[in-house]
Amino acid sequence: MEGLVVGIDLCDAYTQVNCADERKTWTIPTVICRSKSADEWYVGKEAYAHNLQGDGVIVDKLVKLAKKDGTATICDVRYPARELLTRFLEHVLRLPADEYGKKPILQLVIAVPKLEAGLIRLLKECAGQLGFEDQQVHIISHPESFTYYILSQKKDIWNGVVGMFELSDERLRYYEMKVQRGMKKTIVLTEYEDMEEGFSLEILSTSSGCRLADMILSSCAERMMQKKSYSSVFLMGKGFEKREWAEEFMKRISSSRRIYLEDALFAKGAAYKALDHLQEKTQYPYTYICEGRLKSTVSMNVIHKGQETSVVLAAAGDQWYERVAALDVIPDNQKSVDFVVTPLDAKKRKLVSIPLEGFPERPERTTRVHIQVKFLDERTMDVHVKDQGFGDLFPSSGVQLRQEVML
Repeated sequence: MEGLVVGIDLCDAYTQVNCADERKTWTIPTVICRSKSADEWYVGKEAYAHNLQGDGVIVDKLVKLAKKDGTATICDVRYPARELLTRFLEHVLRLPADEYGKKPILQLVIAVPKLEAGLIRLLKECAGQLGFEDQQVHIISHPESFTYYILSQKKDIWNGVVGMFELSDERLRYYEMKVQRGMKKTIVLTEYEDMEEGFSLEILSTSSGCRLADMILSSCAERMMQKKSYSSVFLMGKGFEKREWAEEFMKRISSSRRIYLEDALFAKGAAYKALDHLQEKTQYPYTYICEGRLKSTVSMNVIHKGQETSVVLAAAGDQWYERVAALDVIPDNQKSVDFVVTPLDAKKRKLVSIPLEGFPERPERTTRVHIQVKFLDERTMDVHVKDQGFGDLFPSSGVQLRQEVML
């Protein structure tokens, strides 16, 4: 079936949309407006225009409002923020559909500045209201979107450390990606840090403010980059639309490195990931370690068909919010279920035991235990343990345990 793959960078200030097409990206302020005289809705700049004309009521910060499960009153009607966000996304998704001949959207990936379980559920619900199946929609972090964008470029761009500075009114953030090649697998590690020195872009309107901003960025670059071997450095955000004010900063980051300016990197990275979901075999056969991905492997040592083996419930690099595993075990002379948590540094491997408290006393090997593992975030495992009994001989007691485990 012919259709579109769409990547969205969704922020409270702006939203960008791309279809894995370097030539066409839409940037829309994340606002919605309803006409005072009719049930007509507008988004982005059109919303601002109707609001200025006085014939519409505008609502902004849609993501923040929806995360709080808030409401907005427009023309004496109270609208749930989730509905407003859904309406906004509906209008946004019309842009690529209209551009490319009303083709259906086969895969949608939404990138957000920070992943939270509640936000993931919210965006999945919004997409569901718009007719998307669950498997058609994926939510990723900005660091992961950055990673997909970089890996979609020529290899000489990422054969060393890749750095990126993002500067906007919302944040000053530094990203860093590096590839670690091993005998069995290649690991792509992406980290970021929000700079406490972030500043309002309004200071760039004065010469003294420009000097201060340049000094701040230069200090951040010196601290974060140090003596690492970079293959490229990217600049993103409204603050870098003009760079004359950042003379010292540009000198510091330009030394023997290629510098790239990109204004829609997260939307494009999300679109590349959406495209990859439609491939029979991934174009990115790596283990990713970044926000939204597990940093440790969780396994259990069991006896299966007389042989001791390790069952992996979740692997480092899995997306934590999509990973759910279940296993039935029969404890043999033990009163707990034990998990092995192995980070990238295997020397820091640890054993986590959950006592089977409250489970009925039975003869050995006559209790079947159902274990379900999911994740609340990349560092927190949520474990459910249930007594399944043992057939007609020992019916289930109904005892259940739940425990959160810090990885």
